[in-house]
Amino acid sequence: MMTDDARAPHRACSGCMSRRRFLGTMSTAALGAICLGGRPDNGFAAGDLDECIDLAGLRPSPLVHIRSVVIRRPPPYWLGWPGTAYDLEGHRQGYAAAFADAAQHVGVELVQEPEPLESDEAVNRFAQKLEADRPDAVLVSLQHLGVWSWADRIAGARVPTIIFAPVGTAFTQHLLRISRRPGVHVVSSLEVSGVEQALRMVRAKRQLEATRLLVVKGSERRETVLDRLGTKVRYIPRRRLHELFAQMPETEEVRRVAAAVRDSARKVVEPTGQDLLNAARAFTTAKRLLRDEGANALTTDCLGMVSSRVVPTPPCMAASLFQDGGVTYGCEADVFGAMSLLLTSYLFDKPGFMNDPVPETVKNVLLAAHCTCGTRLNGFATAHEPYILRSHSESDVGVSMQVLWREGQPVTLVRFKNPNALILDTGTVAGNVNTPPAGGCRTDFEIEMDRVEDARDVLGFHQVVFYGDHRRDVEAFCQLYGIQVINSPERAPRAEEA
Repeated sequence: MMTDDARAPHRACSGCMSRRRFLGTMSTAALGAICLGGRPDNGFAAGDLDECIDLAGLRPSPLVHIRSVVIRRPPPYWLGWPGTAYDLEGHRQGYAAAFADAAQHVGVELVQEPEPLESDEAVNRFAQKLEADRPDAVLVSLQHLGVWSWADRIAGARVPTIIFAPVGTAFTQHLLRISRRPGVHVVSSLEVSGVEQALRMVRAKRQLEATRLLVVKGSERRETVLDRLGTKVRYIPRRRLHELFAQMPETEEVRRVAAAVRDSARKVVEPTGQDLLNAARAFTTAKRLLRDEGANALTTDCLGMVSSRVVPTPPCMAASLFQDGGVTYGCEADVFGAMSLLLTSYLFDKPGFMNDPVPETVKNVLLAAHCTCGTRLNGFATAHEPYILRSHSESDVGVSMQVLWREGQPVTLVRFKNPNALILDTGTVAGNVNTPPAGGCRTDFEIEMDRVEDARDVLGFHQVVFYGDHRRDVEAFCQLYGIQVINSPERAPRAEEA
């Protein structure tokens, strides 16, 4: 049985929903995130394979506890920054309200100290309490230029530390070292959005710790825990998935999901109606497998199952629906590809795209290609990007979404090499590629790389690409949790340098 720490309880559905209402709901929620009720005439009792499982309930929502404190010299001030014209109490109350709003928006518990700390003794007592209580993080807000030694003392409690230094409380020499220290993230700005993203970092780390990733491959059953990230990785025999798929009935949910995916597509090329129903059954099968295994994400030996013809459809469409609903479904039983998808999902509330990278040497762009791609690339609650329903390219069976990425859109590329190191690059979408005339996977687009002179030098395989230039946000997360960041080389070594 799952604990609350592993995931929120799944929610079963009741009642029926008209097809028109369902399609309307799909315009504001990720496809497949809503369960549809109604009992099909298949002989299964409630709670059997026709049970509708809410996809959103599989995403972990652990309690995240963050302490918050203000540090300053005892007022009133005379000279010095932030200055006597600065309304200390007004700004303290304003920032406290803004931090509370940010915490509520992110979904974390923020406990704010009622009074500022204004002495060595008070700071030492607070730091000792942090060492004893071990919250998930501490947020330190500065109200004086001369209290950086106190911020350093609090960071020394070895609790992940976010320091908010609004303009007027820091010079470059104050930030130079502490802002690059592992376990610390400094927001030197008037932008409270920087604090909100920092809270999201803490939440993402807790979600990784609360996640069980299911790896469907081979014939063995075992479980391990990833160092540093804390994610539980459970391996189960591959046959478990295709045997469950063979038993999965064609429910009302299956029919409605298939219809919604078809009706939202720009056009349908290869897939038949039966292909869509099979793909929707793969979606309900994967939800059931996760629920039964007490897991929150999965990655499967999909190519192995298709090549051995033990299933009539690849899980490409199901994986796309999962990604849109905030639940990771990775390809090819690639653990660190799936971990990279989880990072994108938890840290930015956006689906990522795990891809095969192809350098295009005439245009000097990187092609990102795969048959599994989420459609709600701007965020789980946003409208989907245009997509075309295609077959899985290598087998020409099943349903894959060819998602059309927006030209000119900045993107970020991430890939865990291992739990302690992550490849990070950025670029811009230059255009989409069609198959045919190209061979390869259905979603395929060009990326003009930033800082990388030659696309052949981009590091990694199965990188995860997602919308937005989030280089600094990813760097900050990695610094806060001691993960090494590796960038692709700006240029290849010249012959004389090699």
